[in-house]
Amino acid sequence: MGDNEKKYVEEAFSTNWIAPLGPNVDFFEKQLSEYVGVNAAVSLNSGTAALHLALSLMGVNQGDVVLCQSFTFAASAFPILYCGAEPVFVDSESDTWNIDPMLLEHAIEDQLQKGKKITAIVVVHLYGMPAKMNELLVISEKYGIPIIEDAAEALGSTYNNRACGSFGKAGILSFNGNKIITTSGGGALLSNDNSLISKTRHVSAQAKDPAPCYLHTQVGYNYRLSNISAGIGRGQMEVLPERIEKRRAIFEQYKQGLEGLDGISFLEEPNGFFSNRWLTTIVFDENKFKLGTIEDLRQYLETLNIETRPLWKPLHQQPVFINCQMYKNGISDRLFATGLCLPSGSNLSESIIESVITEIKKYFVT
Repeated sequence: MGDNEKKYVEEAFSTNWIAPLGPNVDFFEKQLSEYVGVNAAVSLNSGTAALHLALSLMGVNQGDVVLCQSFTFAASAFPILYCGAEPVFVDSESDTWNIDPMLLEHAIEDQLQKGKKITAIVVVHLYGMPAKMNELLVISEKYGIPIIEDAAEALGSTYNNRACGSFGKAGILSFNGNKIITTSGGGALLSNDNSLISKTRHVSAQAKDPAPCYLHTQVGYNYRLSNISAGIGRGQMEVLPERIEKRRAIFEQYKQGLEGLDGISFLEEPNGFFSNRWLTTIVFDENKFKLGTIEDLRQYLETLNIETRPLWKPLHQQPVFINCQMYKNGISDRLFATGLCLPSGSNLSESIIESVITEIKKYFVT
């Protein structure tokens, strides 16, 4: 937390603005839209809610196909199922670990030949690294399929000096407790489409029509963010630049500390890509390490109370999506088998990071 989160929350209590509307909500949404560079933002109670509304309001219906990156957290795809649509997964490219544009176009052509109706593409900026948006936008325009950017991990990341979350028909943010800033739980939908923003505000507040009684002519959802949570977010936005600087410094400390270990690599930023380095990750060269090395290392560090975690298990490997189609090139499978997330919290000191580096070195040296 920064210095002002508590102040804004106390203002909400003192002015009796407790409901899912109020000054903190208005100010937080203004901060988000100005920071990302879009017309407007709607604060919601989760990033999942934001993605669900984006899909629903963009016309995703029963039986439609939504193409989605496989190498991501399940929340990137669950809302597709909420809409009754069919997730079809696409593998990653090796430069950014995000959806492969060439494979995406192949998937589109194949699905269209099968007579499928493709209503959206979910692109994820994984671990804060931007996807290859230029190539993806060309494909989106060529086939007339809108892109939804899952920027849940990428607030503060940019592609060619433009913020992640500002490229697609809609952008999605998350303020879950593990993100680079938090409202304890929350999210936002971003867009330059004023009609989409207006519809989002309406249906996220139970779709109440203007009338003296409660009148509903469409299905609504209870998805708005409270004025209290928005107060936390308002204060967090004030320290976002510091959080990005800290996460990037953590990445550099790990990289410098572990660069002497042959066979360990880091995800580098291609030219024009700027990552907030939400999580620092390492990948092991399978030719220089045994397959069990990563899990053995994870368990070793766990005995020292150092929490690490494998990279995202691809969605096409998840039992809940076992019957979904997948366009593979093997990259996400390899990354899951050979990658590890390192402790990356903004509150970690340099000495703690150094102790993690020391233990990793010790494990491989001994």
